[in-house]
Formats: sequence, structure tokens, C-alpha cells
Amino acid sequence: MGKSSGDPAVGNPLQLVLSTGAFAFCYAVFGSVSAMMPLLKRQFHLDPLQVSIALAIPVLLGSLGRIPLGMLTDRYGGRRIFPIVMICSVIPAFLMGFVNGFWFLVLCGFFLGVGLASFSVGIGFVSGWYPPQRQGFALGMYGLGTIGQSLAAMGAPLLAVALGMRWGFWTFGCLALVWLIFFLLKAQNAPRKGSTKSLADLLKPMRDKMSWMLSFFYFLTFGGFVVMSIYLPIFLTEIFKLTPRDAGLRTAGFVALATLMRPVGGIMGDRVGGRKILLWVFPATAAMAIFMACPNMVTFTIGALGMATAVGLGNGAVFKLVPEFFPLSVGAVTGLVGAAGGLGGFFPPLMLGAIKEVTGTFTLGFILLAVFAVVCLIVATRAVSKTNEPMLEAQKV
Repeated sequence: MGKSSGDPAVGNPLQLVLSTGAFAFCYAVFGSVSAMMPLLKRQFHLDPLQVSIALAIPVLLGSLGRIPLGMLTDRYGGRRIFPIVMICSVIPAFLMGFVNGFWFLVLCGFFLGVGLASFSVGIGFVSGWYPPQRQGFALGMYGLGTIGQSLAAMGAPLLAVALGMRWGFWTFGCLALVWLIFFLLKAQNAPRKGSTKSLADLLKPMRDKMSWMLSFFYFLTFGGFVVMSIYLPIFLTEIFKLTPRDAGLRTAGFVALATLMRPVGGIMGDRVGGRKILLWVFPATAAMAIFMACPNMVTFTIGALGMATAVGLGNGAVFKLVPEFFPLSVGAVTGLVGAAGGLGGFFPPLMLGAIKEVTGTFTLGFILLAVFAVVCLIVATRAVSKTNEPMLEAQKV
């Protein structure tokens, strides 16, 4: 590759666009499973627990995979790792066109989780191109890649009706393949700061309590986003009897709003601090969960839109704090925090499926979400703010 056209002191818009697009198409591949689930449920006669398992399995790989991918990005750079991740997303996307039963669906879904895991690659890649005072903006803009979920939620059911079931998956696989070629031609790593890190160096920040506290917060904010984005089609078709198409459009609206709020949260974090944003996000999330617990379309809609706003702002605020505390290990800590967020999207769907089978409704699940948000608020309130102190890693170097 030639000389970089960007300067880490001011940023590199091209690399930000490249990584955001890569994340968006990987995320669209991942999101196509939940978007198509109402149709898959009907075609394969899946019960509520099977639906929950099929939705949760991709999130499991996408969660745990963020840790090694983040560490690999810190060591080798996103220019090498992102193309591998994109290839691993494209292959199962095409295999989904041949699914003929529950276990084949679970197997393909497991590998589609790679698209969700791509998040930590882009965070490490983008962070190196931007100075500390613009990290909230840059990482918030990168988070716009979650719009891929909205594209899948809106487009996959329409494509399935117009062109056949398999094109609900194949279209996003083709788009990811095209962007992969573009990425290979134009992507460059930011100039490396310091020597290549050993495994021990990469693991060291994970022993810091702040990395675990951020993980706890992200378990709620991103986990809430994932759960809502993959389960909204189910909520809307089962509780309110909407068609898969209408449910997909409403889900796309939720994802789009949450996605657009993410850079807003990052920019606000640049100005007032990520912790202050979180102190507003957590009570708002609890209140919106109670709204969604009411089996009424008006209150449910208010709760869903309010939830999208709150968790979107929270996601941006959390990742404003990651490079602030861990500027030399962004990829590794992002992997840990991102894994926690992904797991926040893994366990609740399983729990929701069990709750629905036992109680016949999803109400208890929303109440438990509100309780967890209150716990996060208590932790954030009692935590000592370090956002105005010297960067933790910088003190250790």
C-alpha cells in the first residue's frame, strides 16, 4: 500500500467510511436471520424455544468472537483482520439459501454471528486514525454501521416475497462481497504506536476493574439493542398480530433510530463526558421497559422508540470511554466490552422464550430489563468518575 492519505492527529474519513461500510454489511448479514425469522418459523414449524435458540446462537459467536478479534486487530491491524471476517460472513449467508430444517438453521446461524463480532475489529481500526478529543465522534460514526440491521429488517422480508426466501440472505451476502473488494483496494492501517504487543500485554487491561464496569454497562445498552432488534419482529407478529412485512418496517425504524443516536451519544460524550450521559440513559431505559410491558400498541411504540433513543446514546457514551481509559489497547478492551454487550443479546432471547412458554406473555422479561437498568444506574452513581484524570494506560507506559 502507498503512503497514508490521513493523519491520526486529525483523522482519516476514508478509513472511517471503509470500516463503517464493512461493519454495516457484516451486520446486515447477521441481521437477516432475525428479519426472516417470522417466515422461517412458519416454514419449519418452530416452537417459541426453538425460535429463541435460533436467534440467540448467532449472538453467542458474535459476542465471544469479539475478544480474540479485538486482540488480533491490536496485533495485526484491521487491514488484515477485517477481510477475513467479511469472508466468514459471506459464506454462511449463501448457505442460508439451502436451509431445510432447524439444526441446519442453527448451524448457519452460528457462523453468521461473525458479522456481529466484526464490531471490535472496526473499533480498533478506526481508533488509531483519530485523536483522543475526536474519539467519541469517530467511534460513534463507526457505530452507524449497525444500520445494516435496519437494512436487513426492512429489506429481507421484501426480497423474500419478491424473489424467493434465499434472496433474503443472498442479497446481503453479495453486498458484503462487493464491499470486501473495495476494502482490500483502499484500506490502510494507522501508523502503529510503539512495538508489537505480546499476548500478556494484550491481556493486561482486562484485569482493570474499569474494563469490567464498562462491560457491565454495555451488557445493558448494546444487549438491549440486540435483543430488541432481533426480537421486535416476534413481539409485533405475536403480541399485536402484525404481518412480517409491517413488523420488519417497524423494526427497521427502531434500529435506524438507535443507530443514529449512537454518534450523538459519542459527540455528547466528547463534550460533557460519557459517564454523565449514562446517568441519564439508565433510568430512561428502565422507564421505557415498563412502557413496553403494557400490552397496548401506543405504550409499546412509545417504549420502543424511547428505548432506541436511550440505548443508542448509551452505546456511543460507553465507547467514548473505552479509548479514554485504554488508548493503547482499544481493540482488546473493545473485544471484552463488546463481548459483554453481545452476551447481553444472547441470554435474554433464551430467557424470553422460556418466559413466553411458562407465562404465555413477554411481560416479565420487560420488567426484568427495567430492574437491571436500575442496577446499572446504582453502579454508575456510586462509581468514582475518572474521566478527568490522566489516562490509565498512559500512566502505565
